[in-house]
Amino acid sequence: MKYVEEANRFVVFEDSGQEIGEMTWSNAGETMIIIDHTYVDDAHRGRGIAEKLVALGVDYARKNNKKVMPLCPFAKKEFDQKKEYQDVLK
Repeated sequence: MKYVEEANRFVVFEDSGQEIGEMTWSNAGETMIIIDHTYVDDAHRGRGIAEKLVALGVDYARKNNKKVMPLCPFAKKEFDQKKEYQDVLK
């Protein structure tokens, strides 16, 4: 699997090149991003892919000095469960 950052999203591809998941965000001013969508294809769920996508979003926020508002229900659950994400939570 390969994780790639594109414009306002992280995408995961199978080794064959097929896109199997994504996490998207919107910029909200200079200091905040809103995670608005996380998706993994049904055939690939349960493998930690969505968790990795949200973790990439958290790393992006840290590197770019931004806070995160997790509007996506999955991302919100991740922020609720992972205390190590609280430093970037808006």
